[in-house]
Amino acid sequence: MPATPSQQGVDDVSERTQQNRSEGQSPATKAGRRLAAQLAAQKAAEAKRRRNAWAGGLAGVAVMALLIGGFVWIDRNRGDDKPTNQAGATPSASAPAADAPTAPPAPQMPENADPALSKKPTVKAGTGELKKLTVTPVIKGTGPAVKQGQTITTNYVGVFYKDGKEFDSSWNAGQPATFAIGVGQVIPGWDQGLVGVTVGSRVQLDIPGELAYGNDEAAAGGRPTGPLRFVVDVLAAQ
Repeated sequence: MPATPSQQGVDDVSERTQQNRSEGQSPATKAGRRLAAQLAAQKAAEAKRRRNAWAGGLAGVAVMALLIGGFVWIDRNRGDDKPTNQAGATPSASAPAADAPTAPPAPQMPENADPALSKKPTVKAGTGELKKLTVTPVIKGTGPAVKQGQTITTNYVGVFYKDGKEFDSSWNAGQPATFAIGVGQVIPGWDQGLVGVTVGSRVQLDIPGELAYGNDEAAAGGRPTGPLRFVVDVLAAQ
């Protein structure tokens, strides 16, 4: 049955009310929602920018680390190629340190010399009372005999005859002693005992105090007094 005019009006109002509810709320409510949406979009954009900035910063740090590592590696490799004679470089193994002890040079041996002449002899004390010059051959050399007035080169060890205590040695000085023989440049026991000895010989000289530096300590001026024993190697004579 068709609706009455009054019923038709009520239905129209109800339909419009439902349409309004389905289409949304009031204009004020719609504006608030649009503002909230805009704020949310701005926050999302800001968060994205921050994430991008962090990612870019981390990438820059990684690149710098790679560059620094590369420079260090290149510099280390270049350092390996530096010559050892540059300032501050470690000295080579063949160069001795400034304070390293050096062995004394070996004395120049005469031709066909006994190898024992290259080593320092061991000299012991004498026995009994020494009254005269005694020359005892230890090694017989094959060179010419020493003549008075010649300049000779010798290695020697000097000890006190009574106790064998060493007081002088050319071996400790690191080089042989060279002097004229038979002309008063050395003690009488040497002048008398070495003339006639052949080059390349080792001899033992037992010298009483009167043919050495005397027997008076006060007059000796610090030199060894009393009987002395020398072992002398004659290396050359000119």
